[in-house]
Amino acid sequence: MPSKRIALISGATGLTGGHLLGLLLADERYARVHALVRKVGLPPHPRLQEFKVDYNHLESHTAIDDAFCCLGTTIGKAGSHKAFRKVDYDYIISLAHLARKNGASRFLIVSSLGANVRSPVFYSRVKGEMEQALQDIGFEELHVFQPSLLLGNRIESRWGERVGIAASAVLTPFMLGPMRKYRPIEAKTVASAMVKVAWAKRRGNCVYTSDKIVELAG
Repeated sequence: MPSKRIALISGATGLTGGHLLGLLLADERYARVHALVRKVGLPPHPRLQEFKVDYNHLESHTAIDDAFCCLGTTIGKAGSHKAFRKVDYDYIISLAHLARKNGASRFLIVSSLGANVRSPVFYSRVKGEMEQALQDIGFEELHVFQPSLLLGNRIESRWGERVGIAASAVLTPFMLGPMRKYRPIEAKTVASAMVKVAWAKRRGNCVYTSDKIVELAG
């Protein structure tokens, strides 16, 4: 049995992050799980420690091994392109530098299908720029998960996603072969794949689209 690790998670109150937090706490290979939160209030657990943070001014942290990032918003929720970029680029890159400085050798991030620095779509372009910037930080393992439309019970209701889910219910049976990566995916499936990959010893920069995420989660 390998030595127990310390995990750091951000975005633990979100759709994917909530599932991920539960899996990390259930995995006894992790000695402790550190959750970065804006407001303390997660359900107590003997191996969970919450750290209230301001992502605009991240301070030093204790030693960690694996950093899991589920931070993310939408342009509509953020209110502007500038505010969206602050969360989905600035905050994530700041978090990655903090994690690396405190010993993390693995960084696992939920990005988005279609992320590309050359995309004409602002959302996808920012995601692509974020992924590219992470590659320069120097993690032994960088794992980027690019899910398609995420399914699950959200706290907030998103009109656009409801439309997408309704459309996908009709189209999914026809998404075969190369189109499988466009199939909607359960957030809990993404979370499961993240934990499995963290223990798989895959060095370098790895990217997983929805079809590969489903395979990893088993």
